[in-house]
Parts: sequence; C-alpha cells; structure tokens
Amino acid sequence: MNNKEGNNKRSGSRPNSSRPSSNKPKPAMAKRAQGPKKEKPTRTSGKKIEAATTDKVEKKPNQAPKRPKVADEIRLNKYIANSGACSRRDADIYIQSGNVKVNGIPVTEMGYMVKPGDVVNFDGATLTPERKEYILLNKPKNFTTALDEGQEYRNVLELVKGSTTAKIGAVGRMDKNTTGLLLFTNDTDMIRKFTLPNQKSSKIYQVSLDKNLKFEDLEKMSKGLVLDGHRVHIEEVTYIENEAKSEIGIKLKSANVKVVRNIFEHFSYDVLRIDRVAFAGLTKKNLPRGNWRFLTEQEIINLKNV
Repeated sequence: MNNKEGNNKRSGSRPNSSRPSSNKPKPAMAKRAQGPKKEKPTRTSGKKIEAATTDKVEKKPNQAPKRPKVADEIRLNKYIANSGACSRRDADIYIQSGNVKVNGIPVTEMGYMVKPGDVVNFDGATLTPERKEYILLNKPKNFTTALDEGQEYRNVLELVKGSTTAKIGAVGRMDKNTTGLLLFTNDTDMIRKFTLPNQKSSKIYQVSLDKNLKFEDLEKMSKGLVLDGHRVHIEEVTYIENEAKSEIGIKLKSANVKVVRNIFEHFSYDVLRIDRVAFAGLTKKNLPRGNWRFLTEQEIINLKNV
C-alpha cells in the first residue's frame, strides 16, 4: 500500500506538476514573442530620428544658401585693397561701419563677393581697381629706375612699354651700370614687402671688380660687416667657377644694389659691374638681356609666400 500510495503520489505529482509546467512556458513564449513587438516603436522612433536628421540636412541649404560661384568674382575687401584705397584689414573696418556700397546698397557682410559689372562705392568715391600685373625684366645697361637723371639715360619703363595698361613700377632701384632681374608690378603690397630692410627673400649678384678679390677679404665678407651703422648679413660669397678671381658671386637678402656696391668698396675694391642673376627664386632662364615676361601664377604665389 505504501508502495502504491507512494507510486500514486509520484505518478500523481507528475501530471499535476507537468501540466502547470507545460502551461507556464506558453505565456513565457508569448512574452518573448512580444519582445520584438516592443522593439517596433524603437525602430519607428529610429526612423523618426533618421527622418529628423534628414530634415536637418535638407534645411541647411535653406538656412544658409550658397551663392553660385561666378567667374572672376572677388571678395569685397580685396576689391577695395586692389584699388589702392587701403589695406584689406582697413577695408573690413569700412565695410563693418557701413561706408561701402555695392550697386548703391550698403554692404556690411564680411566676405561679400563682388561680381564683374558691380559698382563699388567706397566712402563716397567709386572704385576702379586694376588687375594685378607682375612683369620680370632682364635689364640691360644704360637704363635707370630714376626719373631725375636727365635725358642721357633712359628709364627702364621704356623697356616694358606696351606690356600692360596698368600703372606699374619697379621693385627697388637700379642704376645705369647694374644689369639683371628687375620686377615690375602695380601690387603696392609686394613693392612694400621687397623694399623692407627685414625681408626674408634672397638675391644673388655677380659682381665684377677692378682687381682680384683677396681670399682673406672674402673670408671677412662671409662673416658679415657693419655699413653706415647697420649690420649686413651675407649668406654666401664665392669666387665664380672658371672665372677670374675678380668675378664674385654674392648672396644676401637686400634688394638694394647700393648695399652690394658698398660691401666691396668697404674693402677698397672698385665695382665695375653688378648683374642680378636671381631674385627671390626667379632666375634669368630663357630671358635674354633686354627682354621681359609675365610671371606665372605659381611664381606669383611663391613671391607672396616668401
């Protein structure tokens, strides 16, 4: 009896425990099945987020529309600077203060682009800026940059006459006996840059002396010297290969040819001729004496970054 009762209890307990256990997973499965359903709102919200993000991207052009780029358009401050009225920095101040008009309308927007045909009025005057021109000349003898030496020596501007209608000027000075590279431009910023005493660009000159340069004098020059109270740093001074010892190559940053002459005169040498063979990276290659050419875009960029 005990065994039967025990068997009955065990057998009875199996169906009783199996039935509820078989029923319990069903709601559990239902709950697991509902799990993904609950994620649907998450997906929907994700789509909403994506849609909102898409909307934001689509709204950006409406909030800050970009003007189609027009050929030869130029920033307003650069347009003003090119006219010679003032520097770009000062032009920005005039623009912000409302003293600049484009086609009769005051413009205070920084970075405003001026299109060809626009009329720019700066502080009450209409501007007519010139295109920047850069011309390199291989200057011959008996031409000078000075305008007050009478009619005996002609001005270097005669050699580049007809090259441009822009009002160009020579960068630095050259006397009648000095030959070689001479830059012309109407870019006042560049002219100012290459006439400053602390400029960083190098120039190379070939100097012809009345007698051979002593080696000890060459060594003294290479260490630099003081002229008229100013320290002159000479980057390099050497004898020219396969030439007489009176033919000297000298490299320094000064664009003032007079400084080159004074260096050798300081050591009691008479300078017969000075020829500038390199100017801030520009050379006389394919440029015969008396000829000129326009600088390339890359050469202009290089000069501005020197």
